[in-house]
Amino acid sequence: MSPRRWDFISDNRADFGVKRLCRVLDVSRSGYYRHQATAPACAVRKTEEERTVAEIRKIHAEHRGAYGAPRVHAELRARGRRVNRKRVTRLMRVNHIVGRHLRRKKRTTIADKTAPPVPDLVMRDFTATALNSKWCGDITYIAVGSTWMYLATVIDICSRRVIRLVDRRPHAHLPGHRRDRDGGRHPRRPGARGRVSHGQGRPVRESDLRRCLPPARYPPQHGADRLEL
Repeated sequence: MSPRRWDFISDNRADFGVKRLCRVLDVSRSGYYRHQATAPACAVRKTEEERTVAEIRKIHAEHRGAYGAPRVHAELRARGRRVNRKRVTRLMRVNHIVGRHLRRKKRTTIADKTAPPVPDLVMRDFTATALNSKWCGDITYIAVGSTWMYLATVIDICSRRVIRLVDRRPHAHLPGHRRDRDGGRHPRRPGARGRVSHGQGRPVRESDLRRCLPPARYPPQHGADRLEL
């Protein structure tokens, strides 16, 4: 029954009488009087629910939309609000307040527990005055269409030249599909010693790196035998 019909009867009962209005509107008089008896309580409940919805929106915004009904209900209880969980669920559904479903993190790296620790030879000093004295690199993954591609970058700190390597699987060896961004401008340093290679904790042998690079532009060099990516 629409509340507007009850309100119409209340507004016009003095002129037409409750019995006639109920007959014209096809409602029962008992239903009208029951509505009149419960109207004050309904008004109080409506006001209370509006206040609850305002608090739900505040909690939902504070947590960047990540909270659903269970967590919102727990937060309301923690703040001293006595409210039923089913009511919270209903109010969130009616007011289109939906918790965000976070994606499960994709595990892309399985650490080798038997690998020895690699020291930080750079010591947070990311400057270099000579070519091939410091290399830094990292590996990440990128969604490409319906698959994943893995991007490995190696940067010479002095020249800022980047070698970009891409593959579909994150093997311990550097990816085999590569693209040289240096363009042949990086000078050769045969016999260079003391080069330091640094990354983010996933070791890759430098011999694998050399096999992936064009030999004419990046000849084998002496120095650290591991590249930490």
